[in-house]
Amino acid sequence: MQFQGALTALVTPFHNNEIDEERFRAHIEDQIVRGIHGLVPCGTTGESATMTHEEHKQAIKICVDQAKGRVPVLAGAGSNNTREAIELTTFAKQAGADGTLHITPYYNKPTQAGVVAHFQAIAREVPMPMIVYNVPGRTGLNVLPETLAKLHATVPEVVGVKEASGNINQMSQVIEHCGPDFTVLAGDDFVVLPLLSLGGKGVISVLSNLLPDKMASLCEAYAHADLEKAKGLHYELAPLCRAMFLETNPIPVKTSLALMGRLELSLRLPLVPMQPENEAKLREDLSRAGLL
Repeated sequence: MQFQGALTALVTPFHNNEIDEERFRAHIEDQIVRGIHGLVPCGTTGESATMTHEEHKQAIKICVDQAKGRVPVLAGAGSNNTREAIELTTFAKQAGADGTLHITPYYNKPTQAGVVAHFQAIAREVPMPMIVYNVPGRTGLNVLPETLAKLHATVPEVVGVKEASGNINQMSQVIEHCGPDFTVLAGDDFVVLPLLSLGGKGVISVLSNLLPDKMASLCEAYAHADLEKAKGLHYELAPLCRAMFLETNPIPVKTSLALMGRLELSLRLPLVPMQPENEAKLREDLSRAGLL
């Protein structure tokens, strides 16, 4: 159960269209100091889709180095090209990451059998813990509970799933089919508490870029059976969870961090700054939460 509790899907700060290493390190350090349970560089929130392979490797290396073993690092290493996923996974292992997060192959739209073959191939070449990232809204592919159960049974390296289908019934079926030793993490901040109640282990969170202490506390409160505290934090964070998706992730979270003075607002095309009316709503939510 290495990957549990609140793990942050880290933003990647840029300056002059290059990784801003100083601010990236500062952001990682702030996360650790404020009690986050794990770090996820090079995911969707980190804009991995517009990173070169060298930048991807640089971000993982910086994160592992800054974490210094204090919390686990789950490095994004997914691709719709199995050979590319193997290359990125190989680097993540060599860099010292504790595990890798793999988005399911997008655009190709493989069959469920193809998904299993994809992960089997990666595990054969680079045996290390892997979390499947199921996000049908971005990939056009939904990994079924039965498929995850087959992966769990045949690929020991696949230790869990980041479930971002938004379907709580499907998440329940994954836990039912895969059992308690399979790590099911929420891929959406607004379902953390419901998923924990079903036997989920935590969340890979966007919002924790802003409030790592609060998201970690929610997970810890549930683990210690303090249901009133967990429920209170769920409702306290709910408006900000919605605000993080006023536009495509990571536009709102990076805008929030910029408004808070934590980084420069630098997005890579085709992502663009927020529409004025949405930014105004975001400012209201941040102010109401005491972040501005």
